[in-house]
Amino acid sequence: MTELTCVESRPGLPRWWLRIMAVLYDPFLWTGEIAGMRRRRRKLLTQAYGRVVEIGAGTGLNIAHYPDGVDELVLTEPEAGMRRKLVRRLDRNGRPAVISGTGAERLPLANESVDTVVSTLVLCTVEDPERVLREIARVLRPNGQLLFIEHVRADWRPLALYQDLLARFWRAFAGGCMCNRPTVDLMRACGFDVDATGAIWSGMPTIVYPLVVGRATR
Repeated sequence: MTELTCVESRPGLPRWWLRIMAVLYDPFLWTGEIAGMRRRRRKLLTQAYGRVVEIGAGTGLNIAHYPDGVDELVLTEPEAGMRRKLVRRLDRNGRPAVISGTGAERLPLANESVDTVVSTLVLCTVEDPERVLREIARVLRPNGQLLFIEHVRADWRPLALYQDLLARFWRAFAGGCMCNRPTVDLMRACGFDVDATGAIWSGMPTIVYPLVVGRATR
């Protein structure tokens, strides 16, 4: 059974384009999913335990990969079109969860009340990543973990310059996604210990290379 809590729209982006993105999101990612992303999601989420909160759950592409033994699953997603698809995917998978429309900048959770936070392809889209990371740190228990798959600014300078050149266009097209965000550096600056490996997001445009996959702790 799912429970809908307070909802809000993602600020600063045209609602009509967000509605279109909710329809196109899964088809756009389909090649990347079958080329390796689905396997990465499955492997990463085997580490989830206890009370789990996924920020920016989108259309629910992680749903099928959560272990059956998690105590509680809370999914946040600020965009209404995405939430509708998320509810349908939960129903298809028979997965109980709480859905919140609150953005990751202010999670409706008590301090130190969460064992695992999950972020897959989310920290590139939020307006204030440092604020989101501080919020994640707030809700995590002292031994809690942040599991993540994110695409980041490239270390290879020609690709990084390409990302910088097209960043504004990509952000408008991809619903606020910043293709050149140094997310792992931001995690460390916000006090997280990060254990991550690099990968290539096969089947996707080079502007979102490379990926980092890993685990961060407070």
